[in-house]
Amino acid sequence: MSDVDFYAHVATRCDVLGAGIGAHPDSWEAALGAQFLDVPGDGLLRRDYELVEINFSPDQRGQMSCFGFGIKIQRLLYGESPSAVPSPLSRAHGDLTPRVQFEELRAAVLALGHTVELDDMTRDMHRYRVSESDAHIHVIVDPDPYGSGDPDPAGHQVGDVWSIEVW
Repeated sequence: MSDVDFYAHVATRCDVLGAGIGAHPDSWEAALGAQFLDVPGDGLLRRDYELVEINFSPDQRGQMSCFGFGIKIQRLLYGESPSAVPSPLSRAHGDLTPRVQFEELRAAVLALGHTVELDDMTRDMHRYRVSESDAHIHVIVDPDPYGSGDPDPAGHQVGDVWSIEVW
């Protein structure tokens, strides 16, 4: 499965290696491994695997369960860590490239029988909603939104996917 196929799977199926909304922290650890940073606060837990970031809150039984997660593709471009992609993901999907064009991802999502609709626009980012899914795709519209200088030619470009969020 290519990286675009993996991202399309996340956007349409809302899971990463079988873990998704409602899964407990141990299920995510079983899927992605033990190399993560837990950041607790205000009764919530954010688990950071660099590429994958998961949010947990207590469920009705008082156990922590996932209420949302994101695939933070933008972290791959400037990531300094060789472990930015959890090893189970690397084994399952190979090398994940640091830039993914939205049109490629949209085509893969359409091929899986879903539609992609514009949901929100800002000056620097557009958000798209995937039909029959809890996923949103964030796409760069302005790679230099603060006007700090010429965009980095090796950096993010217009049309790059910034992240995929599942809520």
